[in-house]
Amino acid sequence: MEIVILAVVIAVVLVGAVSALVVGGRWKKQLPPAERPSATPTITTPPAEPRVGDEAETPRDESRRTIEEVDLPTAEAPEAPPAEAEPAPAAPEVEVPEPTEGRLVRLRARLARSQNALGKGLLTLLSREHLDEDTWEEIEDTLLTADVGVVPTQELVERLRERVRVLGTRTPQELRTLLREELLKLVATDAPRAVKTDNGLETPAVVMVVGVNGTGKTTTTGKLARVLVADGKSVVLGAADTFRAAAADQLQTWGERVGARTVRGPEGGDPASIAFDAVKEGIAEHADVVLIDTAGRLHTKAGLMDELGKVKRVVEKQAPLDEVLLVLDATTGQNGLVQARVFAEVVNITGIVLTKLDGTAKGGIVVAVQRELGVPVKLIGLGEGPDDLAPFDPEAFVDALIGD
Repeated sequence: MEIVILAVVIAVVLVGAVSALVVGGRWKKQLPPAERPSATPTITTPPAEPRVGDEAETPRDESRRTIEEVDLPTAEAPEAPPAEAEPAPAAPEVEVPEPTEGRLVRLRARLARSQNALGKGLLTLLSREHLDEDTWEEIEDTLLTADVGVVPTQELVERLRERVRVLGTRTPQELRTLLREELLKLVATDAPRAVKTDNGLETPAVVMVVGVNGTGKTTTTGKLARVLVADGKSVVLGAADTFRAAAADQLQTWGERVGARTVRGPEGGDPASIAFDAVKEGIAEHADVVLIDTAGRLHTKAGLMDELGKVKRVVEKQAPLDEVLLVLDATTGQNGLVQARVFAEVVNITGIVLTKLDGTAKGGIVVAVQRELGVPVKLIGLGEGPDDLAPFDPEAFVDALIGD
């Protein structure tokens, strides 16, 4: 059996070998000699990839021109649409201030409403049938409460007692006349009350406004500019308050409303330098008046007060200083006298401006401050309106105190 299996295997192997030979012979006959693969293969280098700027086809030998030799078509720039002209900022409208004549008359009713506690209180006391010592003490208390001051109060009471004793019977009209005459003696002074705006020189009149913080100096300076413009004066403003934020902007706004130019400097700059420049500009422009708004300062700070003296000295190198107006808040009463004393020691105060006089019943401060400094009250502020600053008229003031 094994012999048979071996014979079959040998037969299968022989058949496979013969078949392979036959197929190989046929394959050799079909391939031409040229197409037979060579023993050594030929390797062909692939074409290089074109780079940016290379031409896709094989370059030909031809003449070339440079970019300068080529006539390029001129591209017309597209016409830009016409730019719309920006509208010029509108100039601020220049106002015509109210004339100064009659301002206090217009404001008299307002003043009377706030001040008549003094005048009417005195008339009520003096109208009693019997004026005993208690009544005269009440009269003294009324005057002292109104900040008239101790010495002026004593003088007024003595004169009233003497005149009432001589007068005998007293009608309401007689009492009113008596009280009016005595109050006028206290309020009126021989010093001129008009703000000096004409010095008779070729240089403009120079007015410096001083005071402590919060009295309304910048606002008063702006309102004073309106008063002067209403009187036909040309004004230059000097914004020498460089320490309070927006003080220069505030003053410039006041000036623009009446057509007055404002000279200003950087915030925190030297006030004396700005005041000097303002006077210089006023001279160059042939202005009538230069108003200088100084920084508010605590009267208890020696350094700040010394600086105020420096501003005064620097201004006087350009032109004489005609007015130094001290702005006082009438509501501060006797405390305003302390401020006034210190300022008077540093600069020569020539006039007083009392603000907020309509908001207090202490009208006696007019008497007290004039007695203390020996200078007159020249202007009073009676409200928040732009034209609520008026020249001080003693008769109109006293009439407002005691009422009609």
